[in-house]
Amino acid sequence: MAALAEGQHGVVSLIQLKALGFDEAAVWRRLRVGRLHRLNRGVYAVGHRALTAKSHYLAAVLACGPGALASHVTAAVIWGLLRSATKIDVTVPRGRKPRAGILVHRSRLIAPEDRTIVDGIPVTSVARTLVDLADVLTERRLADVVHRAEILRVFDLTPLQAALERLSGRAGRHRLRRVLKAYEPEDENPLQQRFLDFCRSRNLPTPQSQAQIGPYTVDFLWPDAGLAIETDGAATHHTRRAFHRDRRRDRALAARGIQVIRITAPDFDRPDSLRREIEAILGRAVLGRAILGRAVLGRAGGVGC
Repeated sequence: MAALAEGQHGVVSLIQLKALGFDEAAVWRRLRVGRLHRLNRGVYAVGHRALTAKSHYLAAVLACGPGALASHVTAAVIWGLLRSATKIDVTVPRGRKPRAGILVHRSRLIAPEDRTIVDGIPVTSVARTLVDLADVLTERRLADVVHRAEILRVFDLTPLQAALERLSGRAGRHRLRRVLKAYEPEDENPLQQRFLDFCRSRNLPTPQSQAQIGPYTVDFLWPDAGLAIETDGAATHHTRRAFHRDRRRDRALAARGIQVIRITAPDFDRPDSLRREIEAILGRAVLGRAILGRAVLGRAGGVGC
């Protein structure tokens, strides 16, 4: 019993104890003398109640019977995607009874790829967890969780899209699909064409395409304004190597008096804001040239007098 509890955050189930040879009378005697402490129906702490959060997560899963999984916000906490949970979420096959203090989610479809074990706790996979969270989080908070998964290197778009297909009727599916648009592969050329179309539709001056600045080629350039635009697709620019390379390149261009703005596909979803940003930089350049021109004329007039 002690060895079993040691590997399970200090908790055991009645089913497990019976498998070890303890009958109900033996379990009852240990409850009476304090060697076992009841946490939920059929689940016990061994020796003491000084338990961790993970102990309570596993106890909740064990209380819900075979096939149960920590899920939703609780799964996100276990994966490190969220900091805390106010309730313990457990997903169970259909037909299971609710348990006190546990938020039970019944699901008729729990695929093998939806299941995994983290720190000895049966839990939904990252993909299934994100699909579940889409039902209970706002879109902004869901985007933060997906971003956190990417930082922790547990985000994988392919199984996530497969989970969405399996669970196509979920309430949060549209919310999650909108969030995932930022992670779908993009071709550089279509992004560049979108930017040219954007400039035409917003009456912005047409920039030079594939302009050469010393050893560097930039996607677009307004040379008089000292403004370069780089259209960044996730496939080629969101790697560690590209992250450092792009920043070295931006510093080198800044030393040549060129400001670089990097534009990604989601930026086109806020076209008015993007236009204002570009116009502000172009406007400052025009104003700067005008001030410089007046200063030159003033100096020339002074010499003439």
